[in-house]
Formats: sequence, C-alpha cells, structure tokens
Amino acid sequence: MKNQIGRHLSFVECRESMGLGVGGGLAQRATISESGMDVVVVAMGPGRRHITKPVCEITYAMREEGIDTSVLVVNAGSGVPADAPDMTTTSYFGLDPIETERIQQYKVAVIHLGNVRQHIIYKARLILRNVDIPAVVVAQAPVDYEDFASVGIKTKRVMPPDGEIKTRGEIREIVTGVIRGVTTPQDKLDEIVSKVQRTLPPRGGG
Repeated sequence: MKNQIGRHLSFVECRESMGLGVGGGLAQRATISESGMDVVVVAMGPGRRHITKPVCEITYAMREEGIDTSVLVVNAGSGVPADAPDMTTTSYFGLDPIETERIQQYKVAVIHLGNVRQHIIYKARLILRNVDIPAVVVAQAPVDYEDFASVGIKTKRVMPPDGEIKTRGEIREIVTGVIRGVTTPQDKLDEIVSKVQRTLPPRGGG
C-alpha cells in the first residue's frame, strides 16, 4: 500500500527540444508537455518579443490546485493569421494539423496570446475555428467579450450576429493584465485558476 501525504503527483512527458532562457524555462516551439487530459495551455513560441514566462507560473498554479494541465507551444506562434487585417508583420500565426488534434483532446484550453489587441483577437479566432472546446483567454492587453464577438468568435456573454459565427469553440472566460516577462501576481493566478475551475465540466461529466 502507498500513501500520499499532502502531495499531488503529475507525470510530465519530455519535450522534443531544449527550452529557451527568455521563455522562463518553457520548451521550444513545436513541443508539448503532457500531464493529464483536463486542461491544455496554448502558448506562443518563445522569442525576443514573445516572452512566455507567465505560462510556466500559470501551469504550476493550476497543477497545485489538482488541475491536470499540459502545455502546447505552438510552432508558428508569432505574427498574425493570414486573414487578419493587420499584416504589418513578416510572419504568420497558424496551427499544424497535429496541434489541432492535440488541443481537441482536452476539456478546456487556456490560451495565452500576448499584448497586441488585434493579434490576440484574430489568433483566438483561428484556434477556436479549428477546435470545439471551451477556452479561457489570458492576455496582457485589455480585451473583452465584445471584441471577440465582433470578429465572429462565440463567447459566453456576447454572441456574433446571426450568420456571422466563425468558430466552433467558445470563449468562456477572459483574464487580462497578465504581463509578459514579469512574475504574475498571486491574485491573477487565483483568478485564472478560479475561471478554469468554473469552465471545467464536473468530474464524471465528460
């Protein structure tokens, strides 16, 4: 017989390549760290502008609360989707078929999308166009449900006009003010955990 005293055990599969210092220890792009099948945190690939430090802290906070959380670092995480109006960047944001397949396996997606308001909105639309699961959006910039609904994204509080829905998945919760590259305050981590817990289906409810 084995007894656990005050600990929650998680298995984490090894990633495919080394992490980057600027990513706060997060793995390189095109990798996944799996720990259960409840929540997946979708992160942009680390780089000079895409500082992904909050993702590690968010993941750790959720695991501390017993939420099985995996991390998927998107291969093409920089830039904006090809159908976004702001095409001033030289790179395109996108999902590989294997990334879509991986995200779809989870019950909830926590999507971390940075600080450029227009980029956040259109990246979220591309992800939720391809997967049919509820999402919690975490961002530095101030965005709201109306912003997402205005480009056809289904949200819990505001829906796009009839005939203009462009996503399969739906945004259930939003957390803003999570700043890249600095330690995330405990109140923000608590807010993320609380909103993820509200979004997850009841245990045994699928």
